[in-house]
Amino acid sequence: MEVLRSNLGRVRIPEPTNRIYKHECCISFDNPKSEGGLFVDMNAFLAFGKDYVGWNYEKTGNSVYLHIKQTKKTEDAEDRPSKKPTLLAIGIDGGFDNSEPQYEEAYEIVILPDYVTLPFPSVELPEKVRLAVDAVLLAEGAERKEQLASWTADKKLVSKYATDLLQLDNGVVVPPVGWKCAKCDKTENLWLNLTDGTILCGRKNWDGTGGNDHAVNHYRETGYPLAVKLGTITADLEGADVFSYPEDESVVDPLLAQHLAHFGIDFSSLQKTEMTTAERELDQNINFDWNRIQETGEDVEPLFGPGYTGLVNLGNSCYLAATMQVVFSMRSFCLKYYSDQSLKAAFSMAPADPTVDLNMQLTKLAHGLLSGKYSAPVLEKQEGIRPRMFKSVIAASHPEFSTMRQQDALEFFLHFIDQVERMNSGKPDFDPSRSFKFGIEERLQCPSGKVAYNRRNDYILSLNIPLEKAINKKELAEFQNLKSKKAAEGKELSADEIVRPRVSLKDCLDCFSAPEEVHEFYSTALKARTTAIKTAGLTSFPDYLVLHMRKFVMEEGWVPKKLDVYIDVPETIDISGMRSNGIQPGEELLPDSDAGDGEQSTKLLANEDIVAQLVSMGFNLLHCQKAAINTSNSGVEAAMNWLLEHMNDSDIDAPISQNVQNPDIDQSKIDTLVSFGFEEKLACRALKASGGDVERATEWIFSNPSASAASDMDAATSGGAAVDPLLPDGGGRYRLLGFVSHIGTSTQCGHYVAHIHKDGRWVIFNDEKVGVSKNPPLDMGYLYFFERLES
Repeated sequence: MEVLRSNLGRVRIPEPTNRIYKHECCISFDNPKSEGGLFVDMNAFLAFGKDYVGWNYEKTGNSVYLHIKQTKKTEDAEDRPSKKPTLLAIGIDGGFDNSEPQYEEAYEIVILPDYVTLPFPSVELPEKVRLAVDAVLLAEGAERKEQLASWTADKKLVSKYATDLLQLDNGVVVPPVGWKCAKCDKTENLWLNLTDGTILCGRKNWDGTGGNDHAVNHYRETGYPLAVKLGTITADLEGADVFSYPEDESVVDPLLAQHLAHFGIDFSSLQKTEMTTAERELDQNINFDWNRIQETGEDVEPLFGPGYTGLVNLGNSCYLAATMQVVFSMRSFCLKYYSDQSLKAAFSMAPADPTVDLNMQLTKLAHGLLSGKYSAPVLEKQEGIRPRMFKSVIAASHPEFSTMRQQDALEFFLHFIDQVERMNSGKPDFDPSRSFKFGIEERLQCPSGKVAYNRRNDYILSLNIPLEKAINKKELAEFQNLKSKKAAEGKELSADEIVRPRVSLKDCLDCFSAPEEVHEFYSTALKARTTAIKTAGLTSFPDYLVLHMRKFVMEEGWVPKKLDVYIDVPETIDISGMRSNGIQPGEELLPDSDAGDGEQSTKLLANEDIVAQLVSMGFNLLHCQKAAINTSNSGVEAAMNWLLEHMNDSDIDAPISQNVQNPDIDQSKIDTLVSFGFEEKLACRALKASGGDVERATEWIFSNPSASAASDMDAATSGGAAVDPLLPDGGGRYRLLGFVSHIGTSTQCGHYVAHIHKDGRWVIFNDEKVGVSKNPPLDMGYLYFFERLES
């Protein structure tokens, strides 16, 4: 006990604003159920597994820890309803399996460096220690708070009934304890009506638990709109669950303290004891068991060991899981965050709170996936790891990825690569995202015969799917005849009778490079607008080539839908013929625009017909104009594809620049951005979009990694700058490493799965389940990841 008293200076009683981690180690995936349990730093309130707590002591000197160990109870399985609800489940029919094993939790105080152990609870412990530990145990864990914040991602609105809420002067005084439903014997899930003070039970759940619907029935009888759930009110009122019956959702009551005081409630003395609605919904959803995707109806043989660790679905997080499994199958990321960087090295470089450090959390994720530590067969069940801290830090700068809604795997991949590039800014040799980066060159030729070249860098090659090149046209024609015949007979087609277009990947790649017309192109040679011919190619071949299949098109009624098509993808490809080498002998560049050309030479005008058609579909006029300009007025479908991909761009609402002469832009500001390593043209564009503010312009560039793609297509350029020496380059032969496939009608719903070629076989990664893929659906990919073959 003396050693504890001598270390009391290292113990803090947590404040309400402190984030307390007690469910997962901040540098590994150890938790209280792991061997050795979890150690909570009683000064920083960070948690560490038994193999890592010593590192924290070495780094911080914090010596007092609360040791939490959970041991599984042995009990008979309970009978549960065979029919599960679908409304609370995430994205699947049949609902979730909420039969979770029960655990007993034990605590003790541990003092480093000698690991002196003291029992808890114990009256012999100093009062400061007892108060601090009690506060940690009673507090909502930071991990769970973040999950709840994501689950309730759409911020609650202030109820329109709160400001002028009627409260009856009926003398009702609500006691601080001993609550019971006024119409039955329920003592849990109780709601206080804020108009008349009546305490009634909540709604009945699907399995018969919960309440008896007395609170909602009371609203129907009286019309009194607001109720607060008793047991969810804390001193700061932050987590209070207020429900508006007429608005049918959880709401914010800005006058809640006043409304509670009306019934004699001193909210500052209340301790949270009940789950909020969001917490209850989260509890039901977080434990769901997603059914394994079947391959030809056969069970998948589970795999265990290094590189075969699954990622638990956190609630519509399959887009993240599928993408990261492929990413960590690539040498560049494995070397950076696993082979060449230990957990201890990452922790030593991390700030005081390693949970907010992307380098630390990427290293943690890499070691979790690749070490095999969390992929040992236990009762033949694959448990996987939960990437909660990684999701939290990677989503911090992106509001959509911080929610629990389904997201587009392509958008996530680009956001992830952008964050990794920023983190390694100034250190290109150590930047693993560089292995995806390549140059694209577009060649424009006007009727004068003169040419212009534009270049940009990108991380993905987005490919249109030319349905007119389908290789099964005969079968498609027969299918259409059968479909018409069945429709005339009032019969439906069976699944076996449906025939889908099948297009070769080669035709998709050829479509990217094929000549296309660019209307309203201003030729500085002709000093007039005309139609130019554009072709495109690659100036470098990356280590890893990512192909995005544009499966979302405009169908009848101008409704964007997913293209139901198969892509014939070989396991090796050769894109050597796609290389572009800049200006060729005998070519003459378009002359530079001169001041006399005025505005005509400064911008590409949006085609009015394309814009009108897009606007008629309900899209914003400015967005439609940008879509037409950035697709060189090549057509409605191309503009629609651009719109769908760029709807969430940070500069989508910025005005279209009208004048490249920029008399109002200070040259010194341009020079400042150029000194940061940005091209002068991109610096000008960023300053135009940011009102001339250097800081905002820098942020704009980082927020728009493909900004150079939107360069004015009619501006005459030179033969292109020299190929960026920092871009990886090599031969054009590639091997298919993996692909992410999507099931569903939209990227914003459905499910994502990854297939990866490992150890000479195809492996399926379906959230936490990992197994041998007997029939990988190579023709159903959404994102394909190719690895360059060495010459």
